[in-house]
Amino acid sequence: QYSFKEVFGTLVVQKQLFDVVAKPLVEDLIRGKNGLLFTYGVTGSGKTHTMTGSPGDGGLLPRCLAMIFNSIGPFQAKRFVFKLDDKNGVDVQSEVEALLERQRREALPVPKTPAGKRQLDPEFADMINVQDHCRVEEVDEDNVYGVFVSYIEIYNNYIYDLLEEAPFESIKPKWNSCNTPVRNGDFVPPQSKILREDQNHNMYVTGCTEVEVKSTEEAFEVFWRGQKKRRIANTQLNRESSRSHSVFIIKLAQAPLDADGDNVLQEKEQITLSQLSLVDLAGSERTNRTKAEGNRLREAGNINQSLMTLRTCIEVLRENQLYGTNKMVPYRDSKLTHLFKNYFDGEGKVRMIVCVNPKAEDYEESLQVMRFAEMTQEVEVARPVDRPLCGLTPGRRLRNQAFREELSRKLELRGGPIGAEPEEQSAAELFFQSFPPLPSCELLDINDDQTLPKLIEALEQRHKMRQMLAEEFAKNVLAFKTMLQEFDSSVASKENYIQGKLAEKEKTITGQRTELERLEKKIKTLEYKIEILEKTATIYEEDKRNLQQELESKSQKLQRQASDKRRLEARLQGMVAETSLKWEKECERRVAAKQLEMQNKLWVKDEKLKQLKAIVTEPRAERPERPSREREREKPVPRSVSPAPAPSAPVAPLRPRRSRSAGERWVDHRPPGHVPTETLLQPHVPRAITVGAPSEKALARCDRYLLTHQELASDGEIQTKLIKGDVFKTRGGGQAVQFTDIETLKQESPTGRKRRSSPPDPDPAGDATDSEWTDVETRCSVAVEMQAGSALGPGYQHHAQPK
Repeated sequence: QYSFKEVFGTLVVQKQLFDVVAKPLVEDLIRGKNGLLFTYGVTGSGKTHTMTGSPGDGGLLPRCLAMIFNSIGPFQAKRFVFKLDDKNGVDVQSEVEALLERQRREALPVPKTPAGKRQLDPEFADMINVQDHCRVEEVDEDNVYGVFVSYIEIYNNYIYDLLEEAPFESIKPKWNSCNTPVRNGDFVPPQSKILREDQNHNMYVTGCTEVEVKSTEEAFEVFWRGQKKRRIANTQLNRESSRSHSVFIIKLAQAPLDADGDNVLQEKEQITLSQLSLVDLAGSERTNRTKAEGNRLREAGNINQSLMTLRTCIEVLRENQLYGTNKMVPYRDSKLTHLFKNYFDGEGKVRMIVCVNPKAEDYEESLQVMRFAEMTQEVEVARPVDRPLCGLTPGRRLRNQAFREELSRKLELRGGPIGAEPEEQSAAELFFQSFPPLPSCELLDINDDQTLPKLIEALEQRHKMRQMLAEEFAKNVLAFKTMLQEFDSSVASKENYIQGKLAEKEKTITGQRTELERLEKKIKTLEYKIEILEKTATIYEEDKRNLQQELESKSQKLQRQASDKRRLEARLQGMVAETSLKWEKECERRVAAKQLEMQNKLWVKDEKLKQLKAIVTEPRAERPERPSREREREKPVPRSVSPAPAPSAPVAPLRPRRSRSAGERWVDHRPPGHVPTETLLQPHVPRAITVGAPSEKALARCDRYLLTHQELASDGEIQTKLIKGDVFKTRGGGQAVQFTDIETLKQESPTGRKRRSSPPDPDPAGDATDSEWTDVETRCSVAVEMQAGSALGPGYQHHAQPK
């Protein structure tokens, strides 16, 4: 089982996949952040279909393009306002320079960039016909935007430009049997591109063709033009198998408008350049399944090697983050990982779509793919991106549009600038009406001497009035100039004051920015330290749990050992007590036997003394014949003529044994811990029911009961006791057992047996015959009185002892 953030079924539509995976990346792209999206999986699992789509249902790439142009469509800059340089940067031009650039490009005899209004190729027209009109909310309307696309492929660990205007054939150059390229005069092989690092330590492809596009159709036409040049081949597993990793890069340049909201701000520092890379990885494959040979075999080896390098980089990043190490990530081992080094270092979000084919033949490869994909989820690579501060008032574009609309409306209402002439004429007429009127200048008589003097007088009055007005005008002009100078000086002083204040504010802002940068760096450092401490705390907690588990296991082991020790001590104490009791009984038995022997000796002495006394006192006669040893041996039992034992050591009479009938049944109770011995004599109970524990059911069916008990003898050997008893019914309807006797089975070493053939204190030589007869009789009487467990008998003893 493997866990992922989202799992899509086989019937999922492209729109649902786009909304979950690619839509957040497009939103980040318009907000100035980088993004990387690539498809990964076994060959033939649907990676290219996921990225490109099918007629009538576009994939992730056309949907990303449609969302971008739906969002920034009204705010796009004119073509060539943004101009990319050769060092992965972007410059901004004025509209005049952009117009000259467009005219110059139109004059060149090169194929023009495909326009959005031209007829679309029906081969891909259905793929970009997206009907949902998805767009990004809250687009900055005070910026202008420009979109640039480029398309490259990584083939055999070399980078090629798919948009390069050069003769290009995906199958050539052909290779002969010696694995050398065949010469072809008509074919110009494409030149591989070089990876370089810009001033911001971002990786880019040098000399790659980047086309500025203004619509979804134009961008996808550029993509389709490069797609036709991509290397594909027919294998055993896929009819159109991708033999290279393709990378479609979308760059979005955005710059703010000036304060009037009319033209682009001509400051390169205010330009934000973000990019979204859509990667269609070639599928991992096994050559024993694809049956690849020659070029296909070399291509498969390079594909698998680059994917293995990608996996190694992800594993090293994961190890560095989990354990706080600083191992070097081998980005340079492959062009694929080297190109996207910045993404893995944190310059943007990374999303991976794992394509799985449910074929049974792809089971092992799919497991490897999902195991790697699950592991990549634990790598965190995103980090915040600082955008340049513009400092201009937002809403400039809308205000400029509103101003233009209002100006146009006012001009329409007033009918144009001609409407101001009547007001000027009426003001002039009022000015001239303030002068004294001129008299009639018509001379009707040569002698008329009044008209000219009146005219001269009127003109002189007008001249005086004009001089007065001129002087007043001069005074007014001088006063106005003085007022203007005072106003200029006040304005200058205010400007100086404002400039000083602005300088102070700028210094304060600069200091605050420096402080903010310092605090941000400190925050990043503290966050990194916190992450390391959290990881260290996690490791310590894991060690603590392991040590606690080990401590618990060892404490349990110690408790078991202590309980075993207590059981062993209890067992040893029981054995010591049992051995002590046994030896006490043995000592008592030996003392009783010794007392009996001494009493028998005293009785023999008394008999001898009596016989001697009779011989001495009686007259001489024929000496009675002494009974021979054979006659003494024919006597019934020596015990019958022996005197009664002394009161200090009474001997209980033996209980007569019950005769065994043929119909008796036995309960043979053998405990589960019974140890088999190697003795020749083994207990055999006919017609017995063998049980491990006594049960009422078994006792009800039998007449006799036998318990086999084993214990350790004093010499260290195991002795087996057979405890026998009678079974009888009780008044309550149950069964009871009354034990009758015990049989002991024991094995001893022959070297430990001691047997005396003569009494310890022999009589004098004169009584040799009597002593020998007495010794035999004494030994026989002792043997009859001997109890079970005596060390004087044979090696294997079988005695009965009454209970």
